[in-house]
Formats: sequence, C-alpha cells, structure tokens
Amino acid sequence: MKHYLDVVCIVCALIFSTCCYAGTIVVRKSSEPFDAFAVRDDVLQHHQWQQITRQQQQLIILQALPLDCIAVDAAYLYFHCGQQYYRPYQYQDQQLFIQIDPHQPSSVLPE
Repeated sequence: MKHYLDVVCIVCALIFSTCCYAGTIVVRKSSEPFDAFAVRDDVLQHHQWQQITRQQQQLIILQALPLDCIAVDAAYLYFHCGQQYYRPYQYQDQQLFIQIDPHQPSSVLPE
C-alpha cells in the first residue's frame, strides 16, 4: 500500500510540475483604445513569416557548383556532387542550382 501511495505522489508531482506557457499577457486600462483584430492580424503575419523562413531554410540554392560535380543526363539534367544532387534552374537570366533528391519523379521538380 505504501508503494502505491509513493507512485501516486510521484505521478501527481510530475503532473503539477509541468509548466504551461500561454504567451505574453498584457493588461490594459479600459479607457485605452484596443483593436483585437489588429493584434490577431499581426500574430498571423508573424506566424506566416516564420513559416516562410522555415521553408527557405530547407531550400538550398547554389550560384555555382563545386568542382567535383558530374553531369547526369536522365529524364532531366542534374549534377551529382559528392552526396548532394543539384538541378539547373534559370532565374532572372541567371543559372542557379537547386538541391534535389535524384529519386523524385521529374514532374515534381521545378522547370
């Protein structure tokens, strides 16, 4: 019985010791003007910016390939550089190289 009580106490301590974070709490006077919709829009815009930043971090673009790259002509042209694979991409009259997975079907890759 004592062992059971110890286990219950430990479980309760773990449950109550978990910390919750609700964000920043701001207290305002009722006489101050407040636009809840503007705050909502600002939070949404900040979240979208974080999503875009995360997506950009996953996209690796090179302006020039390393010297040890080998051109591979399969369903589309790509370059094998060590463990990475790059596909040429034309952007604003400039040739860039985007890192790809060579096992992707060519219909998924950018033109």
